[in-house]
Amino acid sequence: MSSTPERKTFDLVIAANRLPVDQVVTDSGEAEWRRSPGGLVTAMDSVMRDQPGAWVGWAGEPGEPPARFDQGGVHLVPVGLSEDEVHLYYEGFSNGTLWPIYHDVIVAAAFHRDWWAAYQRVNLRFAQAVADVAAPGARVWVQDYQLQLAPAYVRALRPDVRIGWFNHIPFPPVELFAQLPWRGQLLDGLLGADFLGFQRQADAQNFVRACRQLIHAETRGGTVAVHDGSGRRVRAAAIPISIDFKGLEALARQPSVTARVAEIRESLGNPKVLMLGVDRLDYTKGIRHRLKAYQELLAEGQLGPPDVTLVQVATPSRERVAAYRQLREDVEQRVGRINGDLGVMGFPAVHYLHHSYPREEMAALFRAADIMLVTPLRDGMNLVAKEYVTCRFDLGGALVLSEFTGAWHELHQAFACNPHDIEGLKQTILRAINTPAPDKRRIMRALRRRVADHDVQRWASRFLAALDAAPARAEGGP
Repeated sequence: MSSTPERKTFDLVIAANRLPVDQVVTDSGEAEWRRSPGGLVTAMDSVMRDQPGAWVGWAGEPGEPPARFDQGGVHLVPVGLSEDEVHLYYEGFSNGTLWPIYHDVIVAAAFHRDWWAAYQRVNLRFAQAVADVAAPGARVWVQDYQLQLAPAYVRALRPDVRIGWFNHIPFPPVELFAQLPWRGQLLDGLLGADFLGFQRQADAQNFVRACRQLIHAETRGGTVAVHDGSGRRVRAAAIPISIDFKGLEALARQPSVTARVAEIRESLGNPKVLMLGVDRLDYTKGIRHRLKAYQELLAEGQLGPPDVTLVQVATPSRERVAAYRQLREDVEQRVGRINGDLGVMGFPAVHYLHHSYPREEMAALFRAADIMLVTPLRDGMNLVAKEYVTCRFDLGGALVLSEFTGAWHELHQAFACNPHDIEGLKQTILRAINTPAPDKRRIMRALRRRVADHDVQRWASRFLAALDAAPARAEGGP
C-alpha cells in the first residue's frame, strides 16, 4: 500500500457502499488493509484488473475517512460516515426501509424522514467523491440500492461522464415500491444514469413500470424518457451477475483443498449424505424454512444421523438491526431443538457455524457437500449456487435451488423448490438425495456449462458494453 495525496483521475470509477478492503489488526498489532470477502468485490476485481480505476466507498468505521490510497492496483477513495449516518443511512433507510420493500416485505418496512434525509446527504457525498476522481468522459459504475440517488447527483456535477447503475438485489413490483413516500425522488435519482442493470428481466420491467405509473414517464420497450429538457432516454435491462469460474475452479482443484475435503467428511463421521447451507444470516435467505423442512424429515424418520447431517454456515450480518437479532435467536433455538430432540450421541443432526470462512475452506465445504441447499425467500441472484456448481468439477453433488432467486432463471436444471411450501421443499430434498448418480452428473454438467459460459468477466464486459451503447448522453456530454 502506498499513500497518494495527489488528486489523480480515472477513466473508470466504481462507487459502492463499501470499499473492497477491510482494515484488520495483525498479530504484531499493526493495522493493515485486506481484501474483503463477498460477491461484489470478487466480481469487480476482475474488472479492475484489466484497466486502472478508482473505487469510491465507505471504509467501514464511523468518523473521518482515511486518505486515499492505492491497493491491489486500484485507487481507493474513502467516504466518511458519522456514527449517526451509519445508523440512519445504512442501518435505517438502506436496510430498514429499502431492503424489506425490495424483498417482498418479508418483514415490515419502516419509514422515517430523518433516515431519508441522511440517505440523501450520504448519496450526495458519494457523488461528490465520484465527480472529484472521474476523468473527463469517464465511465462511472454505481452499485446497488444504497446509492440510488447518486446517478442524478453525479450527472448534475459531471454531465460529461457516462453513468451506469447495477442493482444486486431484486427491484420490487410497483405495488410494493409505491409504498415508499420518496418513490418519485428515488426514480428520478436512478434516471440520472445512462444505463440501469438488473439481475432479472422482471426487475427491469418493474422499474420501467414504476416510472410509467408513479412519475408518468413515457416508456418504450426497456427505455424511459427523462423529462429534464435533454431528450435523454434511459435504458433498463437484465444483465445477471456471475462469478470468476476459472479462478474458483482452480482453487477447488488445489491439493490442499482436496485434502481438506476428506478431513471435513471424516470430522463429521463420514455421513452417507452431507447437506450444506451457506448464507448471510438474513431473513430473506429462508434459513428458518430450511431448518423446519429438515426437522420434519428427521421427525418422520425419512432422514437421520449419523447417515445424514446438515452443516449450516450463517455469516453474521447487520447485528445492530432488531430483525437480524431476532432471526439469530430464532435460528439458534431451532438448531438446539433439532439436536436435542433428533440428534444422536456424538452425531448432531445440525452443525451450526455462525462465522465466515476463507475462500479455500468454502471451496472444500462445497466439494464435501452431497446436497447444497439454496432456499431464499427472495434473492437478487445468490452467487453461492454458482460457486457450488463451479467447485463440483467432479460432477458430484446436487443443487436444491429456490425459484425465487435470480440464479434459478439461469440454473433451471437444478432441483427447484418453493421454500414457502415446506412439504414441497421436503420432497425436493428427498428427490435430490435419491436421484440416480448418472442423472445428477448430467444435471451438474449442464449447470457448470451455464456458469462457465456466463462468468463474471462476461457480466462486466456486457454491462460496460451496454453502458457505452446506451441512448445519447445529456447535452454538454462529449
